[in-house]
Amino acid sequence: MSLVAQVDRATPSAFGRGRRPGELTGVASLGLGVGVLWLSLLVLLPIAAIVSTAFEDGLAGFWDAVTDPEALSAIRFTVGAALLVTVINAVVGTLIAWVLVRDDFPGKRILEVVIDIPFALPTIVAGLVLITLYGPSGPFGINLVGTRAGVVLALLFVTLPFVVRSVQPVLIDADREVEQAAASLGASGFTIFRRVILPTVTPAVVSGAALSFARALGEFGSVILISANLIGKTQVSSSYILKMIESQETVSAAAVATLLLAVAVVVLVVLDVVQRRTARRG
Repeated sequence: MSLVAQVDRATPSAFGRGRRPGELTGVASLGLGVGVLWLSLLVLLPIAAIVSTAFEDGLAGFWDAVTDPEALSAIRFTVGAALLVTVINAVVGTLIAWVLVRDDFPGKRILEVVIDIPFALPTIVAGLVLITLYGPSGPFGINLVGTRAGVVLALLFVTLPFVVRSVQPVLIDADREVEQAAASLGASGFTIFRRVILPTVTPAVVSGAALSFARALGEFGSVILISANLIGKTQVSSSYILKMIESQETVSAAAVATLLLAVAVVVLVVLDVVQRRTARRG
């Protein structure tokens, strides 16, 4: 070992002097404290308040609230639509990201901007746009107002960017030489995709899909107009919760919200496990 290396190992750095391994510095401790406090005020305390309200009438009251036929119908439709949208986004979003990264074509810059429009556009405006295009007086002669297809279309619109923007940086940083080496060794295009590309992008796809599911599960503005809020058909959980709040039935509203929160946590945990295992295998 060189003399310089020995000196470097023997001399503690300015940032680590006097600290045990794993011990936080004063600045790091302050940052951690501020982060925990901020998350508590914005996330943990509101969630605790909702859960507490949901069980004000006990477990029986909570069960009665979430198994009410109208509530159960809204929950089933919301979760089912969110899962469907997540699957579609995982496939189509990955394809769009691939085209944006690997291909050059006229209007590519415009498409890059268009993809981010759902992030910037108020969701109620998105709903207005959708009923203008796919309402009774729409230019395409297709009326999706009051249909489940219309709700799914609205959810697809607002969740489009999540998978695209998650996968795109991974494809940009991917090593093209590995694909070229596999091709030179006689691997088919499908084999290259399955053994080289797919393991690389899967964690990003899962991450984007998780964000897409969470957004679709709680969406309100873009679906409230096109769904027409038909009970038992197109009513989503967010609309049902608003209805309960307006009727002064806050316990029922909190119960449905708590159940949706539990569903979201379970799905996100499952997707996180899949993402971590795929990343380790990769």
